[in-house]
Amino acid sequence: MDKRPGGRSARVRDAVRQATIAELAEHGYSGLTVENVAIRSGVHKTTVYRRWGSVEGLIADALELAREEPWPMPDTGSLQDDLREIVRLVQSGFADPVAGPISAAFVTAAVQSGGAAQSLHDFFMARHEQAAEVVRRAVERGELPADTDGADVIRMAVAPIYYRLFITHEPVTERDAERAADAAVAAARAGVI
Repeated sequence: MDKRPGGRSARVRDAVRQATIAELAEHGYSGLTVENVAIRSGVHKTTVYRRWGSVEGLIADALELAREEPWPMPDTGSLQDDLREIVRLVQSGFADPVAGPISAAFVTAAVQSGGAAQSLHDFFMARHEQAAEVVRRAVERGELPADTDGADVIRMAVAPIYYRLFITHEPVTERDAERAADAAVAAARAGVI
């Protein structure tokens, strides 16, 4: 595929990615079809099948786009405050009327499709590594033991949000987000993670 910025291939890829995200927002993973993405994007169905192959390919490419988006990293000077901001960002993202259904559709797709699961895994690995910077800074400030695994701290902080949303289907409040962050900080300070 042509990677030139502004080239026809780049425009086609962008149109299909945006159509995939719009379809996920409107219909969820179960309603995502190559045909609807082709219609919404204005790209011929055979082109979509040739380049993306299936719904899994569309999901993978949309997640790649999301992975490339910068994630705002707080720098408050305090691990607890930084983690609280990160977890609230996750919580508010799922509460957002536009972004929430798209994020939920990605998780649903991962449960139902091995290819989508790998794409979501890659997305989360990139996000966790990016967010681990707040933990690295905390180690440098002497807040945490030197051998603290930053990505593990991030996983522990956000895991309760995903558990409540996708396992127990409970609402997630800002206070729930803060408690999850605080628990991760306590575990990291104790050297558990």
